[in-house]
Amino acid sequence: MQGGICMNREQSYHVILEAMAKMQGNVAKILEAKAVEAEKMRNWTLNHMTEHSFTNHREQIVEPLDVHAQVVEVIESLTKLQVSLSHNMKVLLRREESEGYGDSLGGGMLNGEFGIGDKM
Repeated sequence: MQGGICMNREQSYHVILEAMAKMQGNVAKILEAKAVEAEKMRNWTLNHMTEHSFTNHREQIVEPLDVHAQVVEVIESLTKLQVSLSHNMKVLLRREESEGYGDSLGGGMLNGEFGIGDKM
């Protein structure tokens, strides 16, 4: 029920798709912010993490690896989020196809017509 009005199944799917689109937009904003942050971190690292900044060779190896691990963690988290959103979209579109709504909301798009396939 949205605003006190009962919705049919197609309207419900439309609301879900709009919510997914908003989530994708927010993910894009997060990625943009992370790209800016990564550029700043890169510049700082290039200017401050020189061989003279470390007392021994071990520190020179460990500290950049810690920075790298943080970047990898962010990428992994965003990848998991995207895979989850993609899975939910596929489930929704398959359900719509089986109920006859697939043509109106991208039916066939994920079942191989455009070479995307189901490789996850």
